[in-house]
Amino acid sequence: MKKILLASAMALFAGLHAQTTFGVKAGYALSTLNSDTNSVDFGGIGASLESKSGFYIGGLVEHKLSNKFALQGEVEYANLGGKAVVKVSGVTVTEKLHFNRIVIPVSARYYATPELGLYAGPYVSFKTNTKAKIEVSGAQSNPGAINEGEKYLENYFDNGLKSTEFGLFLGADYNVYKGLFFDARYSFGLTNMIKDPVNGEKLKMNFFQLGLGYRFK
Repeated sequence: MKKILLASAMALFAGLHAQTTFGVKAGYALSTLNSDTNSVDFGGIGASLESKSGFYIGGLVEHKLSNKFALQGEVEYANLGGKAVVKVSGVTVTEKLHFNRIVIPVSARYYATPELGLYAGPYVSFKTNTKAKIEVSGAQSNPGAINEGEKYLENYFDNGLKSTEFGLFLGADYNVYKGLFFDARYSFGLTNMIKDPVNGEKLKMNFFQLGLGYRFK
């Protein structure tokens, strides 16, 4: 009887293990900060918010429930954020804000074909650090002043933004050769990232990701 139970447990474990795959992924990220009016105020001067290019890298684990349905969890390190652009009297100041975050998405997957997977789910992200880069065009810049401005922005956003953010995402991936796949998704933040908002101000972040991955079979 013990041998039968042991053989059954081993068979069940082998079956579960065969349905679980691990993988890695990396690629391009395009992120945008959004306020109520899609602009922010810097000392009475309006600054427009624009998209910023970045990257992501991470790992995944997928568990097949059937040939059509699966659950997937991921952990990513992502360079996200946005740009604030100020234009005054022919001078353009661009502030690139790099919000580096750990992103943990969890999705329900549906395989429309054996190669094409569609998925959606929630994510949570955690702040790691903030970097700012200021670029000036149309006038001679002062390196010392730019350096001080970058430090000010980094401290401002490190102290002024929440450490945790929640959102939803949806996407698709396509297996092109064995475990190699293309992946594309869009994530939209639901959390007001401002820690202590004044007069109901809001700041949220959306981001698009496009990359390659590999599932180990």
